[in-house]
Amino acid sequence: MSPSAKENLSLAFLDDPRILVHVFYPRRDIGSNLEASNRSVVPFHMEDGTRIDGVMHIANKSFPNILFFHGNGETAYDYDDIGPMYGEMNINFCVVDFRGYGTSEGTPKYTSMLKDAESIFRQYLALVKEEGFTGKVFVMGRSLGSASALKIASSRSEVSGLILESGFAHTFNLLVNLGVNPRLLDGSKEHLVSNQKMMKGAKVPVLVIHGEEDDIIPLEDGLDLYAVAPNENKNMLVIPEAGHNTLMLYGLEEYMEAIKHFLEIPAF
Repeated sequence: MSPSAKENLSLAFLDDPRILVHVFYPRRDIGSNLEASNRSVVPFHMEDGTRIDGVMHIANKSFPNILFFHGNGETAYDYDDIGPMYGEMNINFCVVDFRGYGTSEGTPKYTSMLKDAESIFRQYLALVKEEGFTGKVFVMGRSLGSASALKIASSRSEVSGLILESGFAHTFNLLVNLGVNPRLLDGSKEHLVSNQKMMKGAKVPVLVIHGEEDDIIPLEDGLDLYAVAPNENKNMLVIPEAGHNTLMLYGLEEYMEAIKHFLEIPAF
């Protein structure tokens, strides 16, 4: 059995429908502005044949690149207004969906979410190389997407840096907060799905962004992720008064400036 298959087997308990119903809220989206010259929909094909779509916002092939995994209840097309903002900061921005979200195929599961992230990253690297992109590649995850970003950053040497927005450190705490019955969670298995543990293996520079008043994923989670990040080149931005979904409302300028500054980190 391959290491990947063994890992999926060890995480399979999180694919219990009684858990998944609280974790994923797939929303379909037909997309918009597909004719924009600096915006394109990119299909990523998983090993089982499932197609997951991403949306690329391209500023310049020489600029840094961010591969972004969004939060629950969102789709890649929700970022059509945000993508150009990255372009204005000289950053290429690609946001990808989970299975069953947006125009992507399939049904989301926790195990497939992490496995898909690795496959998407491999294909994304091949795509930017084939298209002649020369900028460094960063991964970023928001909320639920923080697990996908951490999975990549802790296992792939090609990552130049990791950005986490409203990320969770303690998976079981989050699941209970989302409504999962604690009786469905075996405490002895939490280390298998711990974002905090994955962060310890992510040796790249890190930027953690969190809202001070986040009532879904508490600020303490962001602080815990920051604390265990092993790279000395790490930064944290706490946005005062901001909740889980209001970071840009309360601190758009600080949010974007922190990301721009982070992507200017020297090569390592």
